[in-house]
Amino acid sequence: MDDDRYGRDVLSGDWKRSSRPAPTPTDAVRDLVVEESRSGFTGAVVRVEAGTVELEDWKGRVRAFPLSGSFLIDGAPVALRVPRAAPQGRARTASGSFAVGDARARVARQSRIFVEGRHDAELVEKVWGADLRVEGVVVEYLEGVDHLAEVLAEFRPTADRRVGVLVDHLVPGSKESRIAEAITRGPHGRHVLVVGHPFVDVWQAVVPARLGLTRWPEVPRSVEWKHGVCEALGWPHDDQADIAAAWQRILGRVRAFGDLEPALLGRVEQLIDFVTVDQG
Repeated sequence: MDDDRYGRDVLSGDWKRSSRPAPTPTDAVRDLVVEESRSGFTGAVVRVEAGTVELEDWKGRVRAFPLSGSFLIDGAPVALRVPRAAPQGRARTASGSFAVGDARARVARQSRIFVEGRHDAELVEKVWGADLRVEGVVVEYLEGVDHLAEVLAEFRPTADRRVGVLVDHLVPGSKESRIAEAITRGPHGRHVLVVGHPFVDVWQAVVPARLGLTRWPEVPRSVEWKHGVCEALGWPHDDQADIAAAWQRILGRVRAFGDLEPALLGRVEQLIDFVTVDQG
């Protein structure tokens, strides 16, 4: 008899390979976070060269692997390849807006956007800088929100001289929320918009995966947040120079709006709209 009553031997052939999904072809673009499946090393792509891909993990360690190796993204297998040339089309800015060809920076408006600190200003410039120059909007930093009322009293906002303010950790019951409420009720409230994000510091507005992290470290309230984060990540944190270097490492991972959390994106766009509205 030719029939096999028990059917085909399920263990015949390469049964291990047949159960795995085929790797998805993926361009090894800079800052793409992948895991090398054999070693477990996880990092962001920093270079593709001569058949190898270099990955940098969250501790700043760089390792090179064959581009043809075995990699995972969120547990799914991918086949890395040299990035293809981007299709030609209408260019976009880092914020996702269509770039205005041959546009010169507009003369600065009288309106302003204030942010709390230097890091906030640098992040806004990196993602929205091209848009802000076209609109003629200047971003200044306050070195803290505690003296916002005094800054506004000196600036004297009007309908043609609006102020948008981006505040860190603007959550119900916080010191920042009380300051924002007082400004809104105050003499300049009509021409000032105070919005904010829920993060303790603007560092957290960077998507953690861009640094090879699943989430930002939790820092006790008794520890200054930036120092605590650097310590948890194994980065130098002895002085302000170390903190500045850590921020540059983080900022270097930001290329466009997709590298930031939506909770920040929406607020910045809201402020830009507020200070550029045509008063007629």
